[in-house]
Amino acid sequence: MKNEEINTLSDAVRECSFGLHKHLRHGHLEKIYENGLPHRLKKRNIVVEQQAPVPVYDEDGSILGDTKADLLVAEELIVELKAVRAIHDDHIAQLLGYLRGSGKRYGLLINFGSPKLYIKRYILDPI
Repeated sequence: MKNEEINTLSDAVRECSFGLHKHLRHGHLEKIYENGLPHRLKKRNIVVEQQAPVPVYDEDGSILGDTKADLLVAEELIVELKAVRAIHDDHIAQLLGYLRGSGKRYGLLINFGSPKLYIKRYILDPI
């Protein structure tokens, strides 16, 4: 996927996240946001899968198992959702681990759990 396409996709996820946060505010369980965001993305005809199995590969290409991404958007963008007061290093490490293990380059970490919506984009450079 080209940079321009991934930027457009990331922008759509951000816009839907802001709309959802504006409507629901903070205070719900993560699952509510995990259901709400794909609902809004699908209304825009964006392909999204909840609890998507993402294979984890060893350096020789062997599959070590699957992990579950909260959302996989257009088979390219891993979205990790949180509903916590503040983002911690463990949350960032979780998303980066998903990216490294799967070979995907793009991820978004979104926290709906505070009064101010938190969205950060991560791009993993290929080795």
